[in-house]
Amino acid sequence: MKFNKKSALALLFSLTLIVAGCGQNQSASDSSTSSNTSVPTETEEAKLNVEVSFYPMYEFTKNVAGDLANVHTLVPAGMEPHDWEPTPQDIASIEKADVLVYNGAGMESWIDQVTDSLSNAKLIQVEASHGIDLLEGSEEDEHDHEHGDTTDAHNHADEATTEEHDHDHDAEAEEGHTHDHDHGGLDPHVWLSPALAVKEVRNIEAGLAQAAPEHAEQFKQNADAYIAKLEALDQDFKAAVADSKRKDFITQHAAFGYLAQEYGLQQVPIAGLSPEQEPSAAQMASVIDFAKEHQVKTIFFETLVSSKVSETIANEVGAKTAVLNPIEGLTEEEIAAGMDYIGVMRQNLEALKLALNE
Repeated sequence: MKFNKKSALALLFSLTLIVAGCGQNQSASDSSTSSNTSVPTETEEAKLNVEVSFYPMYEFTKNVAGDLANVHTLVPAGMEPHDWEPTPQDIASIEKADVLVYNGAGMESWIDQVTDSLSNAKLIQVEASHGIDLLEGSEEDEHDHEHGDTTDAHNHADEATTEEHDHDHDAEAEEGHTHDHDHGGLDPHVWLSPALAVKEVRNIEAGLAQAAPEHAEQFKQNADAYIAKLEALDQDFKAAVADSKRKDFITQHAAFGYLAQEYGLQQVPIAGLSPEQEPSAAQMASVIDFAKEHQVKTIFFETLVSSKVSETIANEVGAKTAVLNPIEGLTEEEIAAGMDYIGVMRQNLEALKLALNE
C-alpha cells in the first residue's frame, strides 16, 4: 500500500503517539525495578540525535558529524528504499531527533506527509540534494536508446539548504518559502556522482552546523577530510573512462544518470527509476537490439533486487552479468566485510572499467 493518504497518515501518527507513550511507561517501569539502569553521561546528552533516511545519507552524515552526533538510519540494512515506508516507531524517532537528513528529489516519497505531522518545531530538516540540477526521469527518455540517455537538467530552486520545521504554512508562503519536497518525475540518484556527493556533504555540514553552531568548525574539518576522498574518487573515475573503448553501458534500472552525465557516458537502463519496475516487452526488445547492435558484453544488475531480467537479456545476447551497485543500501555481507560508500564506488569503477574496455 502506498503511503499517500492523509487518513492513513493520521492513523499512523496516532499509533505513533500511543507507541511512544507505552514506551515511556515501560521505561519508567524498567527504571523502578532495575538497579542496573544506565544513566546517559553528560557527553552522550550533548550529542546531536540525527535521523537519516537511507544508507548514503548515513555515510555522508556520519563522516561530517564524527563523534558529535548519534546517527541512525531509518531504512534497515538490506532493504530497498524506494518503496519503504516509516513505522510508528520510526516516526517517533524522527519526532525526538534534532536533525533529519534525507536525499530529496522524490527518493523519500513519505517525507512531506511525515514531517507535516510532527510537533517538533526545532527539528532541522536537511535535503541533501538541495541546489543540485536534477535530471528529469520520464519513461520516454529512459528508454530512448537510439539517442542515449536524453534526460534534461532540471534547475532546483536555490533556496536555503536547511529549514526548521514550521507548521504555519501560510506564514511560509508569505515569506516566499515553501515546504514542498515533492519532486515527482525527477531522478533522485544524485549520490552516485562523486562530484555531486560533495555537494550533498556540504549541505549536510550546513545543517549540522545550524543545529550545533558551537561545533561548526569541527563539522567543516570533518567534511573537508571526507570531501578530499570524494574528490580523489572523482578524479579516478575521470581517468578511467577518458580512454575507454566504449561509452555505453546497460544497467538494471535508471540509477546511473548523474554518473553517466558527469563522465560522458551513456546509460542504457532496462527499467525505469524504480528497481521494482518491470520493463515492458517493447523495452526488453529495445535493450536487446541495442546490446546486439553495439556488441555489449556485460549486462549490469544490482544487489538488493532480483537479477532475473538482467540475466534474461544477457542470455539472449550472449553476454555476462556483473554488479553495478546503486548503493541504496548495504547488504549484511557488505556490512560484515566493512564496506562503505567509497569502497562500493571503487568496486563500481572497476566493474565499469572492465565493461567499457571489452
